[in-house]
Amino acid sequence: METREKNAAVVLAAGRGSRMHSQVQKQFLLLNGKPVLCYSLEQFEACPFLDEIVLVTGAEEVDFCRREIVEKYGYKKVTAVVPGGKERYHSVYNGLRSLSGCGYVFIHDGARPFVDQAILARAHEDVRRFSACVVGMPVKDTIKLADEEGWVEETPQRSRLWMVQTPQAFSFPLILRAYEKLMESGRTDVTDDSMVVESMEKVRVRLTEGSYRNIKITTPEDWAIAERFCRQEDGQG
Repeated sequence: METREKNAAVVLAAGRGSRMHSQVQKQFLLLNGKPVLCYSLEQFEACPFLDEIVLVTGAEEVDFCRREIVEKYGYKKVTAVVPGGKERYHSVYNGLRSLSGCGYVFIHDGARPFVDQAILARAHEDVRRFSACVVGMPVKDTIKLADEEGWVEETPQRSRLWMVQTPQAFSFPLILRAYEKLMESGRTDVTDDSMVVESMEKVRVRLTEGSYRNIKITTPEDWAIAERFCRQEDGQG
């Protein structure tokens, strides 16, 4: 019988969501009657090759998440709810430190509710082949690189540009080692997990097809799009 290494997910739910102009953090807002965070947790819970989920949330929301998210909705794969840190990369590091014995880890933003099994399967295939991959999609618009005074400095070739999403998947030893080096370095300019691997380990990261529906809810405009996606899934147009 073939054995495989354990796969884990670190799901981030520690953001404050100031751009949503809401008193409630965006990951806990009710989308079609269910907290936004639950949508991605359901996908990881149902994923056949995913064994363990670590949920990272704000220090003040740890008990709330255990009681009102994990226990209420019955997520059996969630093995820990841990407090995040000041910045996203601190939260990721806290989540990684709570794992052990993993082969691969998927890092996902809990404010992306429309991740699906097809995306997870593609990321799983690529991380096993390349050790590091990031889900994303080619950009649709022309992108301009600006200088410090707001003038166009360069127009990159659009066919080579991707907008990055999550999950981002890595060999667990690789991503943990990269984050340990990041913390030792004192760098604060990293914006996603693949950048940590690229800069700390000098490892190439594979781009994996995601979905244009795999949006991150950040602003009220994103919320309107998410509600429309839910209506479409419910057959309401």
